Amino acid sequence: MKVNVIGAGLAGCEAAMQLANRGISVRLFEMKPHKRTPAHKTDLFGELVCSNSLKAMRVESAAGLLKGEMRRLDSFLMKCADRCQVPAGGALAVDRDIFAHLVTKGIESHPNITVVHEEITVIPADGVTVIATGPLTSDALAEEIEKRFGSSLSFFDAAAPIVTAESIDMDYAFTASRYDRGGDDDYINCPMNKEEYEIFYNALVNAERAPLHDFDVSNPKVYEGCMPVEVLAQRGEGTLRFGPMKPVGLINPRTGHRAWALLQLRKENAAGTMYNLVGFQTNLKFPEQKRVFSLIPALHNAEFVRYGVMHRNTFLCSPQVLNSDFSVKENNTLFFAGQITGVEGYMESAASGIMAGLNAARLVNGLETLTLPADTMIGALSRYIADPTVKKFQPMGANFGVLPELQNRPRDKRERAAAYAERALASLDKFLSENIGD
Repeated sequence: MKVNVIGAGLAGCEAAMQLANRGISVRLFEMKPHKRTPAHKTDLFGELVCSNSLKAMRVESAAGLLKGEMRRLDSFLMKCADRCQVPAGGALAVDRDIFAHLVTKGIESHPNITVVHEEITVIPADGVTVIATGPLTSDALAEEIEKRFGSSLSFFDAAAPIVTAESIDMDYAFTASRYDRGGDDDYINCPMNKEEYEIFYNALVNAERAPLHDFDVSNPKVYEGCMPVEVLAQRGEGTLRFGPMKPVGLINPRTGHRAWALLQLRKENAAGTMYNLVGFQTNLKFPEQKRVFSLIPALHNAEFVRYGVMHRNTFLCSPQVLNSDFSVKENNTLFFAGQITGVEGYMESAASGIMAGLNAARLVNGLETLTLPADTMIGALSRYIADPTVKKFQPMGANFGVLPELQNRPRDKRERAAAYAERALASLDKFLSENIGD
């Protein structure tokens, strides 16, 4: 039997690999290069459309724990990420072009995967199918999904600008990682004094924004983790100084003091020729981005190779539609994976693809589908998206709040995080040894 996987993004590629590595033939449908979404720029698989950061590496963090669990589940994307890592302090960041090339090559070279470059507009009626079309599902298929499963929800996501390394004025910047985590040159830091920050802040909150389409302009839903910097700024003059422009943990070697506010730049590619403005997702018009962000002293001559953009993301009301194994309640041969399920984040999306692919394979082989233990990060997120008691469903990323409380809860935050991680990995190891022998 062949299994259909629709979409060659992060979740679709993980699902396809989980199936193919278990000897199951996969037809992977991808509408590129014939058609792209507004946010995609290449014809490659696994394209990262927003940040190039996959978040924290430390297993004692929620994001790091998630990646630790994925590695135990033989994540294809984690292997690709490890091969194209760029310095990012305590985070795992990748060269997005190399990453996408590695993903594409791995998928196309697998003997059990047949790639079909075709837009799917109707959900296949026969066989086992995994829909992993992402938050930017094409209009025709989105309409089909909405007809089948009721109203779909949407929120808006934003990406940050990228500048060339050579255009950053290092006379106004310095290299360092916050709290000395990572290498000394992992980040370029752009400090500002109080006067410089106030000028920048006033320009930012009064800058002209790009128009958004197909939603209620007066009340757009924006995921908090990707809130445009100009929207954050409107909450108050100090918001950025305690958010994306917080100066704590960084001392300017020229002054010996902490700056009033500070923007960090992270390497966008392995060659270090491009840098991402960390936390500066934006929906400002392109000329306004150039004008406003150039008010930051180190960026006064910045060359922007990509401006920030904002786009709509679509997701299911999963508690009404999905089981915790990512299958559809009304049809256990149909699975969904990725951000369309309401998991939020690159690795969360990929992890759901792992589980959907693993469970689709088990279904084909006549085995019972699985949901990981509730005290694992993947298991907790799987249960969240299928929890019928959740009345106001919103996208959820990895966080310790979704895990069951610890029996002996340490008071120290770091010790508590380490205890969550230790319990989760021990629980996952035990579960896999008892349930997955392949």
